[in-house]
Amino acid sequence: MNHTGCQRISFDFSGRFLPPVYILVFIIGLAANGWGLKSLLHNWKKLGNVNVFVLNLGFADILYLLTLPFLVVYYLMKSKWIFGEVFCKITRFCFNLNLYGSIWFLTCISVYRYLAIVHPMKVMGRITVTHSVTISALVWMTVGVLSLPDMFYPKHNGNNTLKCYDTTSNIFVEDYQRYTLGWTLVGFCIPLLITLGCYGHVIFVLCRINTIDRVLKQRSLAFLFILILLFSVCYIPYHVLKNLNLLARVLTKHRACREWFNGVYIARQISRSLVCLNSALNPLVYLHGHEDIKAHFRQLLLRVRRMFGGLSSSNVDSLQLATQITHDI
Repeated sequence: MNHTGCQRISFDFSGRFLPPVYILVFIIGLAANGWGLKSLLHNWKKLGNVNVFVLNLGFADILYLLTLPFLVVYYLMKSKWIFGEVFCKITRFCFNLNLYGSIWFLTCISVYRYLAIVHPMKVMGRITVTHSVTISALVWMTVGVLSLPDMFYPKHNGNNTLKCYDTTSNIFVEDYQRYTLGWTLVGFCIPLLITLGCYGHVIFVLCRINTIDRVLKQRSLAFLFILILLFSVCYIPYHVLKNLNLLARVLTKHRACREWFNGVYIARQISRSLVCLNSALNPLVYLHGHEDIKAHFRQLLLRVRRMFGGLSSSNVDSLQLATQITHDI
């Protein structure tokens, strides 16, 4: 239904909602990724070639996390960007590098695990660290090149250079919508299909063959759960709502109003907070990767609980025994 004017969308929601989320993600994400990378490097020789992708995943997270304090200031100042247009574009560019780099590195990990479980004899000794480094470099280069056009779209509204849009101004919204649809296909849909195909086959093999090691089955199912969590919570809502919000902006520009516009905008802001959670959730991959890392994490939790004096000596001994048993299993 067409109207001569559209109901004004409330933009105050993002200013109230995003800063607390960004602060929380920054603290948890930086601590978790810092600890995870340290543990990964400490256990480097004990892990497989897949650790190269995990390492790059951590670097992508830290790259984005370092931009969050500037975004917190931006929203606390009621969407006034004081750091210059160039740094605004760099900040948004880092977000794209983190988002699509994370998706593709998770996809690479899925493919490696698929080959190790379904075709172990064919790939044994044929996949080296050099292959993993080369693939990682290709991922960074591809994501960087495909993210580069985003920097050429204006991130402010006309002469108002105090804005720092994560998309672009209404003048170029149609072109940006087409660009985003292409990015969604290449950066999200294709990796999602590859991941689903790999793990669909892996689950089929694990359920069909009873001779496969029980620990391997548990690790594979655990990593599948992590992927489902990341895609369902972080990635799917973000891409669906981003494209819907751009559609709403295009329709609004042409005076075609719908009642769902404001709801989509609010849901879109929530999805932006959820997608940044991937930087705090990705360290789950470190925990999944090797028993030594998980045991170290359990010991770290034990020391923290001791520090706060919440345990009696008998409880501490019980937890130590449980930790040892879990590690031995």
